[in-house]
Amino acid sequence: MPICNPTDLKVLLKPGARLLGLDVGTKTIGLALSDTRRVIASPLDTIRRTRFRDDAQRIVHEVEKHGVGGLVVGLPLGLDGNPTPRVQGVRQFARNLLAVVDLPLAFWDERLSTAAVERGMIEADLSRQRRSAIIDRAAAAYILQGLLDRIAHS
Repeated sequence: MPICNPTDLKVLLKPGARLLGLDVGTKTIGLALSDTRRVIASPLDTIRRTRFRDDAQRIVHEVEKHGVGGLVVGLPLGLDGNPTPRVQGVRQFARNLLAVVDLPLAFWDERLSTAAVERGMIEADLSRQRRSAIIDRAAAAYILQGLLDRIAHS
């Protein structure tokens, strides 16, 4: 399937299909999963990046296990809205993933997602070790929730 606009996901998904959110970093990939009504995003897991083939296989496993009907990938734009140097790598990762998984994929602006999530974790008094263990999947949930809120009101 091609890369689509975030609002197009609403029409492309079958009823009850979940969305899988990905926060693609250089060392890890945070995963988040929507509920079947696509209202709430929940942190799922963190993948330590190795080879693309292994990372993609892990994502395919989660897609099959949870009945995922679409993917949402965080796009690391700068504060001014322009692409950062990481954007090209994330876009390439998404194109490579689409060669393995035949699902609609949409990008969602991930500006300040990690910072917002970490601020919340600090306020919740989580230890630095605990924050580092869950930050990527929590950021993926933050990204996915932003898209879910958008398509709910479109």
